[in-house]
Amino acid sequence: MTMDLAEVDLTNCDREPIHILGAIQPFGFLLATSADWIVQRAANTAPFLGKDTDALIGETLTDIFMPFAIKQIRRRVVMLRTEDAVERIFSLQLREDDRKFDVAVHFSGDQLIIECEPATGDELEVSSTVRSMIQRIDGAPTLNALLRDGARQCRMLTGFDRVMVYRFAESGSGEVVAEALENGIDSFMGLNFPATDIPQQARRLYVRNTFRIICDVNEPSVAIEPRDQPSVDLSLSLLRAVSPIHIEYLKNMGVSASLSISIIVDGRLWGLFACHHHEPRLPSFAERSAAELFGLMFSLVLERKLRAEEMAYEDEARKVSNRLMSAAARDNDRLYDADWIGEIMLDAIPADGVGVMVDGEVSISGMTPSEEQFRQLIGALNQNSKSEVITTTRISEILDEAREYEGRAAGMLAVPISRRPRDYVVMFRAEQLRSVRWAGNAEKSVEYGPNGPRLTPRKSFEEWSELVRGEARPFTPAQIRIANSLRTTLLEVVLRLTEAASEERRQAGEQKNLLIAELNHRVRNILALIRALVGQTGREADDIHSFTRTLDSRIQSLARAHDQLTADQWGPAHLRDLITTEASAYLHGQAERIEMVGPEVTITPDGFTVMALVVHELTTNSTKYGALSDSGKVCVEWRIEDDGALLVDWVEKGGPAVMPPKRRGFGTTIICDSIPHELGGDAEVHYRTAGLEAQFRIPARYVDNAEPSRQGPARPSYSSDAGRANIAGKRILLVEDSALIALDAEDKLIDLGASEVVLAASNKAALRAIEADDIDIAMLDFNLGRETSTPTAERLRDAKIPFIFASGYGGEDTVPVEFRGVPMVVKPYAADQILQGFAQLGSNDE
Repeated sequence: MTMDLAEVDLTNCDREPIHILGAIQPFGFLLATSADWIVQRAANTAPFLGKDTDALIGETLTDIFMPFAIKQIRRRVVMLRTEDAVERIFSLQLREDDRKFDVAVHFSGDQLIIECEPATGDELEVSSTVRSMIQRIDGAPTLNALLRDGARQCRMLTGFDRVMVYRFAESGSGEVVAEALENGIDSFMGLNFPATDIPQQARRLYVRNTFRIICDVNEPSVAIEPRDQPSVDLSLSLLRAVSPIHIEYLKNMGVSASLSISIIVDGRLWGLFACHHHEPRLPSFAERSAAELFGLMFSLVLERKLRAEEMAYEDEARKVSNRLMSAAARDNDRLYDADWIGEIMLDAIPADGVGVMVDGEVSISGMTPSEEQFRQLIGALNQNSKSEVITTTRISEILDEAREYEGRAAGMLAVPISRRPRDYVVMFRAEQLRSVRWAGNAEKSVEYGPNGPRLTPRKSFEEWSELVRGEARPFTPAQIRIANSLRTTLLEVVLRLTEAASEERRQAGEQKNLLIAELNHRVRNILALIRALVGQTGREADDIHSFTRTLDSRIQSLARAHDQLTADQWGPAHLRDLITTEASAYLHGQAERIEMVGPEVTITPDGFTVMALVVHELTTNSTKYGALSDSGKVCVEWRIEDDGALLVDWVEKGGPAVMPPKRRGFGTTIICDSIPHELGGDAEVHYRTAGLEAQFRIPARYVDNAEPSRQGPARPSYSSDAGRANIAGKRILLVEDSALIALDAEDKLIDLGASEVVLAASNKAALRAIEADDIDIAMLDFNLGRETSTPTAERLRDAKIPFIFASGYGGEDTVPVEFRGVPMVVKPYAADQILQGFAQLGSNDE
């Protein structure tokens, strides 16, 4: 018998029914019920429920699970509002045997799918964990940094040997653009994978079900019973069995367990977090839920960054469009000047050459075909009856004769600039001769199996290069949108020259105004939000680290000010606390540089929010330009007048000479106008050479009460320079059981000058590090889950190695009496708090 090998091609893999394999992975069990909760299908129930699947078929779910479990499952089922929704329940007791299970429920057609696996007791708080992870990546300055940090965070959460960020190209192939590895694991960074490695039906599943776990490629799957019924669609299943072809693929890579998290941008599969482990691995239900949520949030952060980059480019290109329209409106002859149009287009869209045909006149410049070849290309384009932008990375796919000049003009972006497809502006890009690094030979081989010939996965993943010729760098979607915008602009001007086009022009103008209005509306909303949080911070920061640090302190300061109002059900708040809050956000341990004199006064919420804005702007200006920017100080004195009004004096002394601002900015407006306009009070601001002086009068209706002045004990403040000196060049032992907090603290210590940070998550690891390494100083999280760091502290004390504690509790009773003199940093901490802690090492004697 002979087989037609021509029938075996790369679409064989695309046709494999991976969502209806009729089996599940054995780390859990599955029940499929009808609408009346009668079990119709089941798999792998004996190890977990003590009953074979045959015995469960036809039973009602209420006969299998205890009433409380049924009630919890019903609640989750009610929440399944969309066909792709999956609801989860953690640590649910299903039966009377005290065993608990993690449960996931979803609909598959008219059946309810219930998947259960033994609960691990993992107490991971999913939302806070993911929030911390996203906060770490959200400030990434570049796309590459974002991808790199994403891979690192994902690996810290999942514990897999290798985590790759895999980005898809328009062709469907992919490239590893970031990765995080265990020591000794081979790197795939920069390698490409062919589109056939991830079949089309798998890509569709990655969009529907953004998370996929394969815990052990060597563990046989378990069939769903009864087998003689149509297979259940397990597209949304957590336990879905694995395609034999994919199992073979993973084994060829030496991978025993894998996990993938989809990265979705604009509703499309942008890429994947692809995680590999060389031994079987099943992260807990909570860890997997956190990883899935992280993938969703990461996708949003990535989409926002990509859109920001596109908006910045499109904003510049839009200026070119406006210049084109303005010039053409003043001089209609410009529309027939091919050289001028070509220059305009090159300003907006990067290219190696440009060709223009207007009314039969041709102009070419840069790396382009000859004039004769260009006219031939225009003729081929005119055979396309649609008047639309055409782009390709290989012109030879449209015109065979283009192979003659593909070395200098391999790709193009053709923009029709007349009502009929006659006149064109064509942007050319030269051949991008490049060597693509594939992860092994991308070709798959045909082998005979029990079902005839099929394609087998690649067996070699060693680097294999392929020289790509005749192909140009593609034009980006943003550049294509700009081309369409420029085409619209040119057409609008051209149509204005004819009477017949007047109605079309009017509609285009209305559409443009609508788009501009919508754009203005959205941009203003976005700018309002951005300005509220980062407007001032961005202008005063020299780099991303200072920006992040300053923004973090301001957000914490504003949050504490808000807490003053909400602490007592939005009641009156203390003026002294407001000023102290602002001072602590800017003066970093030198709050005494703002002297306060006056009785204890509370201000009603309406007045307090306005006063908070004023004090915030005064403090900001003083730290940037006034007394607090130098060695001076600020005196704030307030008193209650006879009519009950509050009079506040702000006087700056000892700072640089003050000059009135050359323009009235937003901050000045807040200081001068907020209290008069919103509270009906008074505000006077004087820019004295010796320092700014301001007086504010708040009407009595906003002043709640006044009490005799209170003087709290002065808090000790230590020099940041001393802390930095104690850290600089030191090898620091950091004992911290939270991976995310450890990463954050490690980054801060390195930024503060530490030569190296040795991480340890337990006393055992810490003591081993002390014996093996030359440790200079240490920072110990006192509470390490089920133990404290007391043994490590005792060993450090005996070795006369200085150390400080860190804790989320922070009270005097946190540490044993023998360590009461050890400096303590209270979580969550910033770099300044770490400096304060290490500064005390030079002032405290153990």
